[in-house]
Amino acid sequence: MLMKLRRGRPMLLSLMIALGIAINCAPAKAAATETAVLAGGCFWCVEADFEKLKGVEEVVSGFTGGSVANPTYKQVVRGGTGHFEAVQVRYDPDVITYEQILHAFLRSVEPTDAGGQFCDRGNSYRTAIFVSGSDERAKAEAAVAAAEKALGKDVVTPVLSAGPFYAAEAYHQDYYKKDDIILTRFGPRSKAKAYKLYRDSCGRDARVRSLWGSAAPFAGG
Repeated sequence: MLMKLRRGRPMLLSLMIALGIAINCAPAKAAATETAVLAGGCFWCVEADFEKLKGVEEVVSGFTGGSVANPTYKQVVRGGTGHFEAVQVRYDPDVITYEQILHAFLRSVEPTDAGGQFCDRGNSYRTAIFVSGSDERAKAEAAVAAAEKALGKDVVTPVLSAGPFYAAEAYHQDYYKKDDIILTRFGPRSKAKAYKLYRDSCGRDARVRSLWGSAAPFAGG
């Protein structure tokens, strides 16, 4: 009996090693992510803001809300497409919730302005929250109501049903951190510096601070 047990041990050990290797080599399950679609004026600025948030994995600048498929940036800013400049925020709901994203969004814009945002005027620069399903709609409407209560003013940011989202041209993505040089009215500048000059001259952060004070998540500088 003892000899049988001793003979069986190498086989048992081999089986356990093989099982351990199989477990360790199993593909890791990708963490589930969700998306929020938001329009807050210049999409460079919204992208730059939301990529600072812990739990946000990617922000894509693009267009949504209109009737023209695969629009170009020039088409949208010229008008007539119905599209908003918007961003698609991909996030990990185990780290940051949809409600937290909406709270930050509404306090990073001028949600009482129906004509655009800051120095960017026109329909394509209006604010909006695009929702998929009744759960997102209820959360978005609650966030708008909370912002109205906090401000003591009417919030005109609509909650709209999500439609197709079209990514903007590659040169718009991560514009705020690109080093290639372009010619601006201030002379040759990197895109990152040109973006900063634009944001400052547009008065985005100053207006958000005056409206939201210490509740502004991205305009504290």
